[in-house]
Amino acid sequence: MTGPISLPLAFCPTCGGRLEQRYVAEELRDRLVCTQCERIHYINPAVVAGVIPVADGGVWLLRRAIEPRYGTWTFPAGFMELGETVEDAAIRETREELNLEVRLEGLLGVYSRPTLSTVHVVYLAVAVGTPSIGQETLAFRHFAPDQIPWNDLSFTTTEQALRDWADQYA
Repeated sequence: MTGPISLPLAFCPTCGGRLEQRYVAEELRDRLVCTQCERIHYINPAVVAGVIPVADGGVWLLRRAIEPRYGTWTFPAGFMELGETVEDAAIRETREELNLEVRLEGLLGVYSRPTLSTVHVVYLAVAVGTPSIGQETLAFRHFAPDQIPWNDLSFTTTEQALRDWADQYA
């Protein structure tokens, strides 16, 4: 185990018993276990789907209109919903945030860290059309690889994916 489990739940959703962090020998790690029904409650990361929308040798980025990291630059991305594929989620998030259609070209990369509660799946895509302000967006701009605002990006995963794109494709 790399560190203590944070307790996102205090009570068991099954029986209402109190949850406690306990070492589970069969799994060789600490887990959240109900003190009444003994059910293990797994806390797993959520999937974030994103798109690096490319046009004319550059990338469309947006300024976040929501927390966390309000006002910083990122590419369109958000949580995958039940009932959709990761690809569908990436396309939906691009429509919501930039009102932009994209044609996915392939997987750029998968980004995770042990301290994150998310796994980021980022696709490379061709932008079809011109974006406009969407939900959760303050502004948008087209950046050439050498113009990306590296010191004003939203997250470490944003920087990692954009550096991968710039190193491989720009």
